Amino acid sequence: MAALLVFVVFLVAIILSIPIGVSMILGSVAPILMMARGGVIPQIVDNTLSGANSTPILAVPLFILGGVIMAEGGISKKLFNFFAYFVGRIPGGVPCAVVLTCLFYGAISGSGPATTAAVGAMCVPFMVDLGYNKTWAAGLIAVAGGLGVIIPPSIPFVLYSLATGVSTGKLFLGGVFPGILIGLFLMAYAIFYCLTKGEDKAKIKARLDEISANGFWPLFKDSFWALMCPIIILGGIYTGFFTPTEAAVVSVFYAIIVCLFIERSIKFSALPAFLVSSVKTYGGLAFVLAFATAFGRVLSLTHATSAVQDFILNNFHSSVAVLSVCTVIFLILGMIMDTGPAIIILAPVLLPAVKMLGVDEVHFGVVLVCCLSIGLATPPFGLDLFVAGNISQDNPMDVAARAFPFIIAFLLSLALIVYVPAVSTWLVY
Repeated sequence: MAALLVFVVFLVAIILSIPIGVSMILGSVAPILMMARGGVIPQIVDNTLSGANSTPILAVPLFILGGVIMAEGGISKKLFNFFAYFVGRIPGGVPCAVVLTCLFYGAISGSGPATTAAVGAMCVPFMVDLGYNKTWAAGLIAVAGGLGVIIPPSIPFVLYSLATGVSTGKLFLGGVFPGILIGLFLMAYAIFYCLTKGEDKAKIKARLDEISANGFWPLFKDSFWALMCPIIILGGIYTGFFTPTEAAVVSVFYAIIVCLFIERSIKFSALPAFLVSSVKTYGGLAFVLAFATAFGRVLSLTHATSAVQDFILNNFHSSVAVLSVCTVIFLILGMIMDTGPAIIILAPVLLPAVKMLGVDEVHFGVVLVCCLSIGLATPPFGLDLFVAGNISQDNPMDVAARAFPFIIAFLLSLALIVYVPAVSTWLVY
């Protein structure tokens, strides 16, 4: 009964639009105040403070800050020009270059909305000038921007690691092939669309001639520092040169050195504003991360985790069945809940049970993050829809309608990720 009370109070608070962090605290104290179960209030305070006092948690705001600096430094344009040089002239090549830019930029920002904003602000006007439908271009960006939370270094993978104790490095490796697979499916639909609907080939050729006028090497030199960022960060992690948290620090210093001293695309006076922007982005999530420890402790003391585990084990008898149901649940929650809080709440509750059915912990994390990343581009609350709609000056629901075929392509690739675990685990083990 106490376990049920925790979830009921939490869900009612969410429905009443109370912030998720506060909702978690209300759910945590409800069984203590009403039933004298689940510990004592001072213990809740101690758990909250211990949840905030964590070195790995520093990776989240630092990756956010590094991404903000790189975005303001115009890195997305350099990446797009580089990829357009190679694929821009094939049918659907310009949208494919956009997807590739989102893939690579995701390795810099670690965030879906940040990828959507940085790439979309440059690519949507560019595509409109070439004759592509404005709302269709925004729909492409809204879905492709979700790659920012799958391609490592990924902030949601860091959160999953914090919530479950699974190795961050293994999760980063697990996200590589799924991110590439999703990108390939999105590019396949973009090519199909352009072949059937047509493109203004004359305009595209003229613009690509401008991009490639000086040849490959000047373009490569212009893009070099942008291309090196994920190579340095991920290479350092996988060679053991630094930890994921230290890699986040490296990403910030790298972004400052490249944008401030090498490219000179930002001024020193702008850095305080970037710090403020990063703190605003991270602030609400920081409270959720702190309260999550207390919430998880209460769930344990009220045997809520055991109840969920018993329910899963009594009703599902294979990894395929439990993953199928979890995928549907994650897709639905992704439509109404932000990625970070959803991971922090769901992962520690569900992972112990699904592991007992043979689901790999890295594979489960990849499936969870992929499902929630689709939610960034689905109504009613998909954040990427609002970001892309603001860029294109369209109603977010109109963007959602044009994004629907891309979402279908995403779901097809998700089916492979869910039912072929090797897509997520081949690089890990």
